[in-house]
Amino acid sequence: MSFRVRVAAAAILAAALPLSLAACGGGGDDSDKVTIGTKFDQPGLGLKNPDGTMSGFDVDVATYVAEQLGYTPEQIEWKESPSGQRETLIQNGQVDYIVATYSITDARKEKVDFAGPYLITGQSLLVRSDNTDITGAESLENNKKLCSVTGSTPAQRIKDKYPGVQLQQYDTYSACVEALKTGAIDAVTTDEVILAGYAAQSPGTFKIVGEPFSEERYGIGLKKDDTELRTKINDAITKMVSEGAWKEAFDKNLGPAGITAPEPPTVDQ
Repeated sequence: MSFRVRVAAAAILAAALPLSLAACGGGGDDSDKVTIGTKFDQPGLGLKNPDGTMSGFDVDVATYVAEQLGYTPEQIEWKESPSGQRETLIQNGQVDYIVATYSITDARKEKVDFAGPYLITGQSLLVRSDNTDITGAESLENNKKLCSVTGSTPAQRIKDKYPGVQLQQYDTYSACVEALKTGAIDAVTTDEVILAGYAAQSPGTFKIVGEPFSEERYGIGLKKDDTELRTKINDAITKMVSEGAWKEAFDKNLGPAGITAPEPPTVDQ
């Protein structure tokens, strides 16, 4: 039985069988699955490891939510969700929800709904650990070479606010990080938690500098007007925070990069 059909059935039978979605899923047929979208190439957030397992803060959040909905980790089917495909994956029913550094924006809310936010971050800078002259966005305008991803919000923000920066745009952040490692560029910019994941993957090689210069509210994307599921996910996020599991997941996945867990946001109602 599909995830959405099962949610609907649980709602219809609620009066006769007072079982929550969690109770229904936890004791259900092992063939039942929940399909969750995330990134496969972002260390510390959403990463598919060589052995096929998944790891990262987004993965831990997604797994906790799934458990609150009644699914064991073995019942999760992970679906790679590149930034440009997220709305389509949700609208076509290819995923039940997406946890993938997915910023809540008005434009996206026209196509999908969001639970959360479950994390607030901002655009920042990654440099080599021995760098001393880049301290923030303003210091990039002194003929520094900055890398970001083609068509990304961070790249556009640099163009708009810091036109004196030598911006180089690559296809992926991993390519930017490799160029930073070899000295081909001086800094990489995107959301701080994404940079933290790369820094944690290569301890001692990179560091994050300066203060974030934007605000990004990460939410869990789901089909538009699915109020029941949105409420259940919001409740799960709130519980994850109150139990301490949210901070534990952040510290485990992103703490090695040297950033302190921020205050968890209050979910939108």
